[in-house]
Amino acid sequence: MNLRKSAHESRTELTVMMLPSDANPKGNVFGGVIMKHVDLAAGLVAKRHARNTNCVTASIDRMTFLKPVYIGHALILSARLNYVRRSSMEVEVGIESENLDDGTRVRTGTAFVTMVALDSNGSPTEVPQLVLKTTDDRIRFQKGEARMQSRLKEAGKFQKTNP
Repeated sequence: MNLRKSAHESRTELTVMMLPSDANPKGNVFGGVIMKHVDLAAGLVAKRHARNTNCVTASIDRMTFLKPVYIGHALILSARLNYVRRSSMEVEVGIESENLDDGTRVRTGTAFVTMVALDSNGSPTEVPQLVLKTTDDRIRFQKGEARMQSRLKEAGKFQKTNP
């Protein structure tokens, strides 16, 4: 197994047509439908990075919905790794909506998803380190590390108050 991989090697872009079954009666796509596709995109990135492991979602946080997505528009998800720890990975997913009639794209949200690689016994397993090739890679890594520390601190507080 290659012990170091760049964020570029695992990034993905998914495009999905939004259908009437994905939306409420007014034509707005359900947030849960968008979250499902965000989770799928993040899982693809994690699996590409970790390869021969089972990658599962540990958390989705800082999910924002800036603008609605409508029936008949394309949902476009651009996902990339920001941060890699030992077995966990932070994937940032940018969410856009494209009006297929005129080609207009609108940023509709962002999500940060923590994925964890598991071995065949269901235990966390080590993943390749993230190669930081650009200044942007280094900035994303530092910010991702800070968010991960915040998540871990918050999880510790939750575990102390909810045994």
